[in-house]
This record gives sequence, C-alpha cells and structure tokens, in this order.
Amino acid sequence: MKKQNVLNLIKYHVERNENGFRNEAIGIARYFDSIGDDQLAEYIMGLIAESNLYAPQGSDYESDFLKTIDTRGADPLYLPTEISEDVKGIINAVNHNVGINKFLFEGLPGSGKTEAAKQVARLLDRTLFCIDFENLIDSKLGQTNKNIATVFNEINSLPYSNKVVVLFDEIDVIALDRISSNDVREMGRATSTILRELDRLTDLNKEIVIIATTNLFSNFDKALVRRFDAVINFDRYKKEDLIEVAEFYFASFVKNFKSVSKDTRLFKKILNVCPKLPYPGELKNVIKTSLAFSDVNSEFDYLRRLYNNLIGNIDGTDIETLYAQGFTVREIEKLKGKSKSSVSRKLNKEGVQDE
Repeated sequence: MKKQNVLNLIKYHVERNENGFRNEAIGIARYFDSIGDDQLAEYIMGLIAESNLYAPQGSDYESDFLKTIDTRGADPLYLPTEISEDVKGIINAVNHNVGINKFLFEGLPGSGKTEAAKQVARLLDRTLFCIDFENLIDSKLGQTNKNIATVFNEINSLPYSNKVVVLFDEIDVIALDRISSNDVREMGRATSTILRELDRLTDLNKEIVIIATTNLFSNFDKALVRRFDAVINFDRYKKEDLIEVAEFYFASFVKNFKSVSKDTRLFKKILNVCPKLPYPGELKNVIKTSLAFSDVNSEFDYLRRLYNNLIGNIDGTDIETLYAQGFTVREIEKLKGKSKSSVSRKLNKEGVQDE
C-alpha cells in the first residue's frame, strides 16, 4: 500500500465519489491479500459490504474494461422450449457448484443471446459485467494482449465471485479462427491469450460465471470452443415460436398508440403469410416502427406498414393476390385502404366469390 492510496481515499471522500472510494478500498484489500494478510483484507471487505459501498446485485463497480449492466428491470424473454430448457440447465449447473461455469451462446443476430445472458444473471441473482471491447482492442501492436490479461486479472480479483456473471458479448471480434483470420498474427496472439486466461480462470476461480456470445460460430476458433463447458445454439426458432414472440411485442407496444385500432387476427395473419419471419431482435423493431411510423389519421396504417416490411409493397400487390393469400374482403379493405364495395366489385369482376 502506498501513500497515494491514502490520498486517493481522502480525495474521493471529500468529492463524495463513492464509486472511486469503493474501488480504492477494494484495491487496498487486494494488496493486503496479495502479501498474505488475508485477515486485514477480509476485514476491509467486510466494512465495504456493511456500508453498501459494494453491493453484489446492482453494483456500479466499473473499470476501463468491465461495465455493469443492470438486469433488475430486464423484460421477459420468450424463447423456444428447447432453448429455455438449456437456459434452465445453465441455472442448475451453476447452482450445483461443481465448476461448470463457462458457456458459449451461438446464433444469428437478434436470436436473443445477449438478452438470455441478462436473464441468467437475473435468475442467479448476480451482478452482470460486460466486457467493453472498444477499450479492450488497441491498434498498438501487442497492447490488445496486455489488455486481455489485465481484464482477466480484474475478473479474478472481483470480490464476491459467487455473485458475478461476466459477459463477452460478440467475443468473435477477438476470437476468430487463428488460421483463417486475415490478421493471423495479432488476432492469433489475442486468441492464444484468451485460451491461456480461460485455463487460468478455471484453476483460480470456479465460482464466476462466464458467458460469451458469437454470431460467427463457423469461424470460431475450435480450441476456444473446447474451453467452454457448454455451447447453446439459439438458431432453433420455428415459425410458431416467432409468431408467439411477435404477438407478445405487439400486445406490449400497441397499448401506447391511442390512434390505432388493435386487430390481432389480421396482425397474426400477416405473420403467417410472411415466407420467412426475422429473428426476435429484428422482429421487435419491425413491429415497433410499423406502429410508430403509422398515420395518426389511419387506424390500420400500421398493418399496411407491417405487410410492407415483412412481405412486400402492399400498394403493388393486387387484390386477387391478397385474396389468394387468405385475406378476407374486410381485411383487404384495411390493408388497401379501399371500401368494401370496391374490393368486392374487383373480386367479382375477376370471377372470385367473396364472403
């Protein structure tokens, strides 16, 4: 411990900087622990805990590389049964406390990987820290490797490790295949450093939960995959799963728009007609923007926009095609903005019997 540590404590106290004061106090406790004075280290950490300077859940502890994510207000997550069972399996594995603590979530963008990590932290009642890759990756040769080593040192030094989940979101930015990477040397060294640090983490700390996500599993370094205790595939959505997710989002959003007329039946029919629904992340945005951009003077304009976003140009789609897709005369009237009589006349003219 140096004089500067004492000066920093006084400075942070005067400035009422609780975050800085807490981090400095934790650093002092770590120092005493490193020189074998574990009793004093535990005493300091006990004072910190009693004074709420370090609260495991909802902690605002942060560094250049570790950022806290508040999971207490996380929205419910709708996942296919198979994925939900895997998430429950993670909770069970961690609670068994047998050293199963590193998990890789792989799947397309918007499939729910990051949100699932938040739910895991919430269900385990743990603080979620996310790695800030913007600060971690450095253009200076070799500095990224040093930063990786530093962040793992911070992870290993976190107090209350049994109350922490660390998320490496889109870890593929530093962990692509060392053979196929265009920047073989630098990225290869970065991946090798991660391999070494994960092995070291396994030896030093079996209580911290590590979750990594990747959108590029096919390009992921195979040696790194083996460092994870389980790989969860998030590309297991059936169409009915996505329709259920969409209905949940629609019900959540539509109540905020007083000028629209809620038509769940037609909303769901558009989803069924869509040849390929996007994953939840994109689907959520499509539904939200269809409602937000809708004409306040047209109660069904959001449905027209939904059709445009998911299927094609509604103005360029003729009435016969819409009827063939399974839409009724009344539904076509809403989608096309035409009167029921004009829709019926068009269908009768083409020899189609309307309802």
